Amino acid sequence: MTVYARLDGPLGSMLVVGEETPDGSAALASLSLPGQKGAVAVRDGWRHAPGAFTRVAEQLDGYFAGRLRAFDLPLAQGAGTPFQRRVWQALEEIPYGATATYGEIAARVGVSGAGVRAVGTAIGRNPLLVVRPCHRVIGADGTLRGYAAGPERKELLLGLEGALVR
Repeated sequence: MTVYARLDGPLGSMLVVGEETPDGSAALASLSLPGQKGAVAVRDGWRHAPGAFTRVAEQLDGYFAGRLRAFDLPLAQGAGTPFQRRVWQALEEIPYGATATYGEIAARVGVSGAGVRAVGTAIGRNPLLVVRPCHRVIGADGTLRGYAAGPERKELLLGLEGALVR
């Protein structure tokens, strides 16, 4: 059963979607923000279940308060192509407070040249904003590029982590 909730935070009302587990919690499938390109919308048949996301809410609160540096949440499986999943795994390896360039991510997943654009596309399709830190990927010149939820939110997240390269 797909469940969802809305969680308020400094980035706005976040929509969290997951697959309900036997214990009544949810394996997180999506976290999207208001105005985000390609954001998920609530669908018929989904059940509103805020209680399923208690752990998600606690960890997001800790992250935004500066107490949590790494998320430890059950994630739903199956989203994305094998290439996208490789790129998303590389995102998860960028530590809190650090950044990586699109070219560095491309090298980590074994692509070069025109493959950097495919990496950027895969990053843009990350369904787990904030939790899977695509905000930590910047341009080779240090600019804040390509965040589906807007550059001001990317700047806020990098500022929170002390990773702004200005």
